[in-house]
This record gives sequence, C-alpha cells and structure tokens, in this order.
Amino acid sequence: MYSNQPNHVRGYKEWCNWDEKDPGHNVIGKDGKAIKGVPTFADNMAYFFRYQVNFMYWRYFMWNFSGRESDEQSYGAVDCGRAICGIPVLDNILFDVPNQSSLPSAIANNKGHNVFYMLPLLLGIIGLLYQAFAGREGIQGFWVVFFLFFMTGLAIVIYLNQPPYQPRERDYAYAGSFYAFAIWIGMGVAGVASAIERVLKNQRLAGALAAIICLLVPVQMVSQTWDDHDRSGRYTARDFGRNYLSSLEPNAIIFTNGDNDTFPLWYAQEVEGYRTDCRVCNLSYLQTDWYINQMKSQAYESEPLPIELRRDQYAHDKLNYAHLVERVPQADLHAAMDFLYKDDPKYKTLPNYGKLDYLPAKKFTVKVNPEEVLASPCINVNDSSELIDTMVIDLSGKNYITKNEIAVLAMIDGISRTGWKRPIYFATTVGREMYLGLDKYFRLCGLAYQIVPLANGGTSTPDIDKSYDNLMNKFIWGNIQDTTIYLDENNRRMCRTQRMMFCTLIEQLLNIGDTERALKATEFCDKTIPSANVPYDYTSLTLAQSYILCGKPDEGKRILADVLHSTHEYLTWAFAQKDSHIYSLTSSIHDKVLTMRDAVHIAERHKLEDLVNEYDEEMKDFFSVAYTKYKVFK
Repeated sequence: MYSNQPNHVRGYKEWCNWDEKDPGHNVIGKDGKAIKGVPTFADNMAYFFRYQVNFMYWRYFMWNFSGRESDEQSYGAVDCGRAICGIPVLDNILFDVPNQSSLPSAIANNKGHNVFYMLPLLLGIIGLLYQAFAGREGIQGFWVVFFLFFMTGLAIVIYLNQPPYQPRERDYAYAGSFYAFAIWIGMGVAGVASAIERVLKNQRLAGALAAIICLLVPVQMVSQTWDDHDRSGRYTARDFGRNYLSSLEPNAIIFTNGDNDTFPLWYAQEVEGYRTDCRVCNLSYLQTDWYINQMKSQAYESEPLPIELRRDQYAHDKLNYAHLVERVPQADLHAAMDFLYKDDPKYKTLPNYGKLDYLPAKKFTVKVNPEEVLASPCINVNDSSELIDTMVIDLSGKNYITKNEIAVLAMIDGISRTGWKRPIYFATTVGREMYLGLDKYFRLCGLAYQIVPLANGGTSTPDIDKSYDNLMNKFIWGNIQDTTIYLDENNRRMCRTQRMMFCTLIEQLLNIGDTERALKATEFCDKTIPSANVPYDYTSLTLAQSYILCGKPDEGKRILADVLHSTHEYLTWAFAQKDSHIYSLTSSIHDKVLTMRDAVHIAERHKLEDLVNEYDEEMKDFFSVAYTKYKVFK
C-alpha cells in the first residue's frame, strides 16, 4: 500500500479489513513518538491477495472462462461485475454468489450477463493436464505456455501494484494470459479425443466425437456473448462527439479531461472536418510543454489560444506548478499573471521559502465590462442586470496550482481583456476539481458549460434557448432509440448524462411556465433515450413530473410505476443477501431507497392513489431497515 490519496486509503482499509483498534498498526518512529495507522506485512498481503490477485485478476479470468454477472463496473459490490458460472450450487460455493435465480431484472436482463457453466475452464484444465503429462516434449511445451500465462497475468499484477478504485475495469491488461489459457483449451480437444480413443480404440471416430462434443463450448460462448459484443448500428461515439462541438459558439475553446469527451471530438474534426473552428483543449495534456505549444498555434480555422507565456518560461520542466502565497487578500488576475511571468529573480524569492514560482494571493478578480459582454456575439445575454462587473476566482482550498491550471487562468485573463469575443467552455464531464472556482459563472449549453460573468450562474443554470435548440434540433443520437442495439455501461452512462441535460432544461422550462416546450422536450427525451436501453433512474422522476404537469398524467404514472417496480425489486433482492454483501451495497441501497421515497411522494402529490397504496408501506419498511440495521443514512 503506497498511495496517500484519501479514496485509495479508504479502499486499502476496506480490502484488508482494517481494524482501527489494532495496536499492531502503530509503530514507534525515530523520535520515539508513535506513528498511527501503519499497515503491517499481513495487511499488505491481505490487500494483495483479496484485491489485486482475486478481484483484479481471477475475477477477470473467470469472466472469460466461467461467466460474468453483468457489464456494470465493480468496485467490490455484489451487484456489479462478479464472476459466475450459471450453476447455482457452484456459484454459491465458489463465488459466494447466492440467489442467482432471484436477480433483479436490471442484472438478469443485462446483455453482459453471460453464463458458460465453466465449460471453457474445464476444457482448458483438460488441455493443461494433457500437455503436462504428454512426456518430455509435452512438459517442455507446458512450461513455455505456463510462463506465457504467468508473465502476462499474475506477473503484471505484481508489477502494476494497482491501488483500489480503478477508473475502469482493467481486464484488457491481462489479455495475454487469457490467450495463453486458450492454447490449453485447444489442447483440451486433443485431450478429450485421446480419452475417447482409449475407450473406443478408433482414432477417427474419437476425433470426430471430440470435435462434436468440444464444439459445444464455443457455441455456448457465442450464444451468450454475441449480444454484448455486437456493435452494429451503434454510432454513439461519433454522434456524441459531434454533440459536444454542436454545443459551442464559433471559434470556441472547450476544456475536456477524459477519453470519452476528447477523442470523439478530435475524430469529428480531423476525419469528418466538423467544427474545425473550435479548439478542443484536453486538460490532462495541458500539463505538458509540447501540448501548450500546439495550443498556441493555429489549427484549421481555430485561432491560437490566448496563452501569453513564452516557450522558455514553461518548457523543459519549468513552471510545472506555482505556489499560492497569500501576501495580499486578493489580486487582479492580469496583474497576478504578469507577476508570475516575470523573469527577474526578485519576483521568484520569498523569505522562509527561498526561490520558487508563486502567485501573491489565493483570490483573483477579473474586471468585467458589461457593455462588452452585451455586445459580444458569442454570449446570449440581453439584460445588463444579469451580469456582474467583477468575477472572483477563489482558490482558497489550494496551496499551489499546476501547469494546466496556470494555462487556464492565462486564457481566462486573455479572453476577459479582449472583450469576451471568444467563447470558452468546460465539457459537462470534466470533474469539479478542475473548475478552478469558475463553476459559479457556468451556464449550461447542451453538453458544455459556457463561462459567462453572470450574477446567478452555476452548473444547474441553463441557457434555455440555446440548450433547447441544441438538444431538440442540433444533436444527433447515435441510434440509441433502437432497442435492439447494445449499449454497454460506458454508453449508458453517457446517455444518462444526455438525459440529465434534458431534465435540467425541462425543470427550467417548467419554472418559467413554458409547458409547451417542456412537454415537447419530455416526449423527445423519452422517445430518443428509451428506458429499454437506458433504464429509468432517479433523474427520470423529472420526466414523470413534467408529463403530469403538462397534462399527460398517464405517461407520468407509467414512468413512476417503472421506477417503483425496479427499485422495489432491487431492494427486495438486496436485503435478502447476507450482511457482508449488504454492506457492499450500502451506496446503491441509499440511492434506491431515496428514489423510491421521492417517487412515492410524487405519486402522493398528484393523487396517484394506487401507486401510493402499493408502495408506501414497502418504502417505509425499506427505509427503516436500511437506517436501523445497516446505518445506510448515517
């Protein structure tokens, strides 16, 4: 255990069953003082075997050769991505997976729910034994395959030393060892043929029978996995990438951070030539000098980004970060950035600190000329009362900023001083930790937050007209309305993001009394992002309320009934698990109970008595058990 990130520390403790009261976790330092919370060798080994070996390797191995519960990413909870085989008794004994027969439909009907009955595993073991006991050449070949299997599997586990809470499933990292095991599966056919030959004394007949018997294994696998490997008809990556770009005004800058909000946008620009006037700026890459060089250059119709730093100031590991030293309560951003750019040593030296790059405050002001903002063609503001004359960037929670954050501040400074003539956005999927305190000036425009000096901004504040036009007219949807296509977890998550954008817009339309557009947006969202592909969840309650308020109560009742049925089904299954499993489900239980509670409250408010009568007592019981027994809401 090496990482000091708080979420990693929490994960380490969960996986090694950390006991805070164990005195063995305290050691005496060189100064004679006790150092608390030090993992022992036994803790490290427990973490290694439970998480890195069992959870992060053998689980993936069994996915390929035994079966998989669902395609939902797992962090250890028993409702996501467990290995199974499809035989209830073995699932309970080998995988600690009871009640497979009573799985919620969301898991049982998941296209990633694959059962192989361990047939590939058994055939591989037969092949392994057949090779190992096939004389001198057999054992030599066995060791070749074994070391290919080991070095591309468990050896990688040791080498990577992964901390907990990986951002995605990592089964692809061990594909080499799965290929090696597939060699043994192939040899298993020869092993079965050899066994049959010893009984029938007929080589040709034995070969034919072995081929027929063993062919059942790949046939079973294909029958289970075709639906969750078939990408035909799905265009989400291409279309959603275009949607990000469609959210932008001409010559815009959009900050992205991950794979899914960057590479599809680059594809749309580089391959299809779409919106090449906009600049996609990946914040992860912006920490490197070569990428800043690219951003300071013309790209197609996109002008260079307004970063005033010279190459010699940031290249070759210079200005990788800047300390925030509160010499003044707050400083003008332009003056502070100009201070940071100074080459004179007197601007780089502080008493008690020595030589360092620093900014002299933790709060920075950006002067705003409302007339310039009103005149800007890229900002949709008609009333000066909506604007402020000073933006405040508050970095009080930070002690330093990194190179990419320095570059972002430089761009904010440059754009504000040139009359807000170039729009600047954050993709909605960028993490809050990268906002630099600018989120209070965000305005939602489809899949991007535009930075606008608003008096009442924020991530939940949409530009109603632009958002409506983008979602209803400009966006394309990757064929997700086709219920026969496969949307994996990643795609479903992106679709839920799009649904959330609709819900934010619908709420604002209802707030201003525009029920006509609210109903159109609700119907369009419900049709375009169907529950058959993207199951209704908590955010879908907004769609239900909108239907009811816009004069279509039966449609609202349909969504509420669907949500209540699925949450009830899940909670019934979850509370039937053993306590250790329920502990791993506390986050999901918390969300499901609150979803059920709010759905019942909506039904009560709109006098849908049959739904209230059916689920009210159940909801109260679930809430009581979750709180009193498992402290889910503590």
